[in-house]
Amino acid sequence: MSERGNNRTIQGVVISDKMDKTVVVMSERLVRHPVVHKFVKRRVKYKVHDEANSCQVGDKVLIIESRPLSKEKRWRVREIIQKAK
Repeated sequence: MSERGNNRTIQGVVISDKMDKTVVVMSERLVRHPVVHKFVKRRVKYKVHDEANSCQVGDKVLIIESRPLSKEKRWRVREIIQKAK
């Protein structure tokens, strides 16, 4: 698929691969708390399109924003950075 425009990319870990051509990816980021000034982890789960069903639980993947593919899928797997052990 050709890439058009400036699409966002996010790095995350696959936490579920039970669906067909879909994986659930969890991404973590650190956010500074406004009052206490400590860093807090924020986690977000994305439903991601995996055309070849090549991702497994524990894989570190790079996902890219795309057009809506279903009710909840708006991301595609761009590449698998590191396979699970």
